[in-house]
Amino acid sequence: MTENLTTSAPGSLPIYLQITELLVRDIAAGRLIDGEKLPPEREMAAELGIAVGTLRKALAELQNRGLLERRQGSGNYIHAISDPKSVYAMFRLELIGGGGLPTAEVLSVDRLPKPQDLPPFGTADEAHRIRRLRRLNGQPAAVEEIWLDGNYVETLSREILSESLYLFYRTQLGLWIVRAEDQVGLGHLPDWAPIIFGQPPGNPVPQVLRMSFDQNGARAEISRSWFDHDVARYVARIK
Repeated sequence: MTENLTTSAPGSLPIYLQITELLVRDIAAGRLIDGEKLPPEREMAAELGIAVGTLRKALAELQNRGLLERRQGSGNYIHAISDPKSVYAMFRLELIGGGGLPTAEVLSVDRLPKPQDLPPFGTADEAHRIRRLRRLNGQPAAVEEIWLDGNYVETLSREILSESLYLFYRTQLGLWIVRAEDQVGLGHLPDWAPIIFGQPPGNPVPQVLRMSFDQNGARAEISRSWFDHDVARYVARIK
């Protein structure tokens, strides 16, 4: 269960929330099942390379979400529920083996005229283009290009963005992404993809086109993600 946890990058989640989200995604992927007993806390903390106090904070958060039952004198047990309230609830990429903690490295942020090849969205003539490298458990898994309608905010910078853009939208812009439509197909890796992604520009790779809608039903954002099918898979669970 040893994972790559970070706090140095701007916008990184606190370590205890990274652990919480990692466990939430493992539950959703079936790597942790309902009723399963977790290892003793000291053993689990050592495996994750964190302090016991940090782990306990993560487990308390998991318990608050209804995903953990703490039995006095017995241990901690998984309680799988249908709505885990994850920060990454709409992030559909997982490691081939399931789960994986998502992290994001912002490559660039620019305000530009909207491209003609994107589906129509928002009402402004310009949009904020955010390019990111996405990792799962520290392994490069996808590159993504997000276009947010320019009417939601005048300026954006790399420094203020959090790893979960939807969380940033909600807390900083008052914008709630309430639903999304994904179209999965085959694309070609863009020429701005960093070398660390491990594949040459133009290489055919799976692509996800997402149209995201705000709390008023307006199409607020369009994104394109290209992912490495040797590292990640796209998962949509039907409840």
